[in-house]
Amino acid sequence: MPPFRLLSLPLAACASFVFASSSHAQVPADTLARIKETRAITLGVREAARPFSFLNEQKQPVGYSVDLCLAVVDEIKRTLKLPDLAVSYKVVSGAERIPKLETGEIDLECGSTTNTKARQEKVAFSYTVFVAGIRVLVPKGTKVESVKDLGGLPVALSKGTTSEKLFTQLNVSEVKMQLTTFASNVEAYQALKEGKVRAFPQDDSLLLGLASHDNALDRLDLSSVVLSVEPYAIMMRKGDTALGAVVDRTLSRLYAGGEINTIYRKWFTTERMNLQMSRLTRDSFTRPNKEAGVAMLLGYSL
Repeated sequence: MPPFRLLSLPLAACASFVFASSSHAQVPADTLARIKETRAITLGVREAARPFSFLNEQKQPVGYSVDLCLAVVDEIKRTLKLPDLAVSYKVVSGAERIPKLETGEIDLECGSTTNTKARQEKVAFSYTVFVAGIRVLVPKGTKVESVKDLGGLPVALSKGTTSEKLFTQLNVSEVKMQLTTFASNVEAYQALKEGKVRAFPQDDSLLLGLASHDNALDRLDLSSVVLSVEPYAIMMRKGDTALGAVVDRTLSRLYAGGEINTIYRKWFTTERMNLQMSRLTRDSFTRPNKEAGVAMLLGYSL
C-alpha cells in the first residue's frame, strides 16, 4: 500500500502528590461508590510519556492527560460532595497499565493509551482526548517512506504498545527486521540515540515529546509514512458505568466550553514543542466519540 499521510497531528486542581503503594484486595464493583466510602482515588500515571503523563523535576505527575484526570477528580468532588477527596498516584508502565487497572491498584489510567478493539475486551475508555499515529523515529537523513525501507534494520519496540503489536505482525509477513523489545519508550529511545538500533516506531506525539525534551530534533527525524490512527482515551475498568459517566460528562464540558483548547496549548505549544492540533483531534472535541484505533495496512490489527 502506498504511504498514507495523515494531516499534521497536533491548572488543574491541586492534589496531594503522594504515590499509592498498596493495592486493593478486591476490585470494587462500583468504583464511584468505593470512592465515596473511602474518600480516596488512585490515578495511574506514566513516568515519561511526554507531554501526556510524566514526572517533572520534583517527581510530581504532570501532563495533558493528568490535567484531564484532575478535572474529572473535581467533578467527582462535586458529584459526591467530597471536597476533601484524597488523590494518590501510581506510576505504571505500558505493560502494567491494564493489569493494574483490572486488579484495582488504580482507578483511572491517565496516560497515552490508545483505544483499540482488543483492549475494549478488557477495559473501558472515555471519549477520545487526542489522536496520534504510529510513525518511525530515525537518524537524520534516513529515508523511511514505507515499512519496506526498514528491511534488515535493527528496530526498537516498546513493550505493551500498539506499535509493538503492529510491527511484530509486519515482521512475520511484510518485511524482515531485527526487532528488539525494550521495557519502556525511554529505553527504546536511548538505544536509538546510542546507535544500537536504527529505527524506533511509536506514536508520533510521544516520539516528538521525547526528542523535543532532549533537544534532539536536529539529529533525529520522523518518517513521512503514518501507519495507524491512534485515538487516546482515559482508561477505566470494564462495566464501571457510574465512573464512566462522570468522566465523559467532564470531557464533554471541557470540549463544549472550549477549555480543552487552553489545556492543549499548555502542553503542546511550548518553547521546546510545537504540535498544532490536528483535524482528527479537533473533530473528536467537536463530536465526542469512542471510536477504536485502526492500522492503515489492511489485515493488520492494533
